[in-house]
Amino acid sequence: MKALVFPGQGSQFVGMGKELYDNNALAKELFDKADEILGFKITSIMFDGTDEQLKETRVTQPAVFLHSVISALCMDDDVKASMMAGHSLGEFSALVVAGALNFEDGLRLVAARANAMQKACEANPGTMAAIIGLSDEVVEKVCAEVSNGGKVVVAANYNCPGQLVISGEKDAIMEACDKLKEAGAKRALPLKVGGAFHSPLMQPAKDELQAAIENTNFTTPKCPIYQNVDGKPHTDAAEIKNNLIAQLTSSVRWTLSVQNMIADGADDFTECGPGKALQGMIGRISKVVSTHGIV
Repeated sequence: MKALVFPGQGSQFVGMGKELYDNNALAKELFDKADEILGFKITSIMFDGTDEQLKETRVTQPAVFLHSVISALCMDDDVKASMMAGHSLGEFSALVVAGALNFEDGLRLVAARANAMQKACEANPGTMAAIIGLSDEVVEKVCAEVSNGGKVVVAANYNCPGQLVISGEKDAIMEACDKLKEAGAKRALPLKVGGAFHSPLMQPAKDELQAAIENTNFTTPKCPIYQNVDGKPHTDAAEIKNNLIAQLTSSVRWTLSVQNMIADGADDFTECGPGKALQGMIGRISKVVSTHGIV
C-alpha cells in the first residue's frame, strides 16, 4: 500500500519549486494564486531569495507547504495513496492533498500559524535540541526532572528510535542537554530554531490559531490522515480539527504514526516536498519498507 508523507519546517532551500513552476501549468497557477493570497511574492523568495529570507517563519512555513502540496498535486494520476501523514507543519499539506481542506484555506491557515508562532516565540523565548542515542524513556525522565525544578522542557518530536527533539526554555534546554550527555546521549545538540515549538510555550499561538481553524471548513478526507498528536488514523472532520489545534503544544508522534501506518499495510512511502528528512526517519523506523521522494 502506498503512503504519502509531507515534511515540516527546516527542509526548505533556495530554488525550491522553481522547476515545477517553469514546467507545469497547474503548478504555475497555484504558485501565482499563493502570491495573491499571501499579499507578497513568496515565489520570488522561494526561487531567488536568500537563505536568511527563507528562514523567516512567516516565509518558511508557507514555502514548505506550497512546495509539498503542489508537488503532490502535480504527480502522475496513477499514484494513489491509501493513507497520508505530515510532520508538524506537514500535517496541513497532508490535509490539503487528501481533500480535507481546500488549497486556499490550507494556505491561509498555514500563514496564520506561522504568524502566531512567530509572535509566541517573541513573547516566550525558547529553543530546541536534538538528542541522539538514548531511549525515549530516558529523555522523558530527564525532561521531567528538569521541569520539576520549575523550568519548561518537554519531549517535542519523536522522530525515530534513538532520535528525539526536546523543546523549552533556553536554560532548561541547556540543563537537560548536560544531564542527557551524562546519561549516555551520543549527541545533545541545540538547534538553530526560532523558538520552543511543540511545547507549552506555544500556548499563545494555539489560542490564536484555534479560532482560525474552528472558522474554516473541513471535509472528510479521501484517505485516513495519521495525525501527530496520537499517531492514529483520522477521517472525522471534527476530530481532525481538534487534533490540529492541539498539535502546537503537543509532541509530534512521528515514530508511532509511521509504525501504525506500516501495521495498517503501508509498505511504500513517498515524501512530497523539499528534502529527504522523512525518508531517513522512516528508514530508521523500518528496514522493510521502501521510501522515495518527489520535489
